[in-house]
Amino acid sequence: MKVAFATQDMKRVDAHFGWAKNLAIYEIAPEGSRFIEAVQFGDDVEDGNEDKLTARIDAIRDCAILYVAAIGGSGAARVVAANVHPMKVAEPQPIAELLEKLCAVLKGNPPPWLRKALLKGEERKFDFAEEVEHG
Repeated sequence: MKVAFATQDMKRVDAHFGWAKNLAIYEIAPEGSRFIEAVQFGDDVEDGNEDKLTARIDAIRDCAILYVAAIGGSGAARVVAANVHPMKVAEPQPIAELLEKLCAVLKGNPPPWLRKALLKGEERKFDFAEEVEHG
């Protein structure tokens, strides 16, 4: 499962989604995490420019979760429409700590929203026998 972090310094979740200079993307599993890439954005951070969101949405499209310090209503709607679960942190948090917590949760019994996020990118399997039994 891939997770994105809106960050200015590549160390903490400390950025508004629309204003983030970087999106740090990690692959995460119960065994641990690994850095995949940093998607950097230039000077497109002028407030009110909705087009700046398109590049950011495209960058996180294959992620299951997006951590942000803040996100606007239209940005949140577009993130959710891309099947990415936005997570807002109350104050800047180290990415390393968030990764550790996520790995620990994955080892245990993840909440339903996280189990659903884990399925992102996996091929949906449809069992006709189950449908007949239940339907």
